[in-house]
Amino acid sequence: MSSAFRKPEILALARRDGRVTVDDLAARFGVTAQTVRRDLAALCDSGQLGRVHGGAVVPAATANIAYSARQALNRGAKGAIAAAVAGDICGGATVFLNIGTSTEAVAAALLDHRDMLVVTNNLNVANILRGNDGCAVIVTGGSLRPSDGGLVGPLAMKTVGEFKFDIAVIGCSALDADGDLLDYDLDEIGVSQCVLRQARQRFVVADATKLDRAAPARIASLSEVDAIYTDAPPPPALARLCAGWSTRVVVAPA
Repeated sequence: MSSAFRKPEILALARRDGRVTVDDLAARFGVTAQTVRRDLAALCDSGQLGRVHGGAVVPAATANIAYSARQALNRGAKGAIAAAVAGDICGGATVFLNIGTSTEAVAAALLDHRDMLVVTNNLNVANILRGNDGCAVIVTGGSLRPSDGGLVGPLAMKTVGEFKFDIAVIGCSALDADGDLLDYDLDEIGVSQCVLRQARQRFVVADATKLDRAAPARIASLSEVDAIYTDAPPPPALARLCAGWSTRVVVAPA
């Protein structure tokens, strides 16, 4: 297969999964890693992909990648992160879980926890926690986002405002070098910001791929949260910022 045929397929894979790696592409096409790097360099130079260590990602955009692709992306890392978060949540807590595949992994990790109240604007989280008869679940209501089962808008925010959470666990679509949590949907961001105001402890779940991505709108800064749970150490500059803010960094390798 020539480069002219590989490049469209590489783009399709990147748009489906959010990123591609040199090793996976070399195995897929039966070519050398050097050949793949040349293809990726051409796609990055044309602005169609963005360079990251070991591969490339879809560049900054105004829309998130598909929910099914996010479910598959870095699944092992999300499971390890979720287990670390669940270990820091005690029975009897009132917890909020927001929209996202990482928070859905946290919900699965909480299936053995007892005497908990979970409030969520994520129908997938509610469905997962149906399997835990020791957990009461409240769904916020709001405008349904069919693409991923998220509930957003004024009604969701009003419901959140009725609670004081022991712990809020939120995800994000991207995390920049300044420590800002970023996302795409302003209605979703409004709910997440309201959740952070209503929580005694604030946990962020973000696998390392979030550092390779960009999104246009800001949720909050890591300076405003108690801990970030991830699967790889953050870049040194970001680690120093977190230390200065007293934001705990929990690394849970897959």
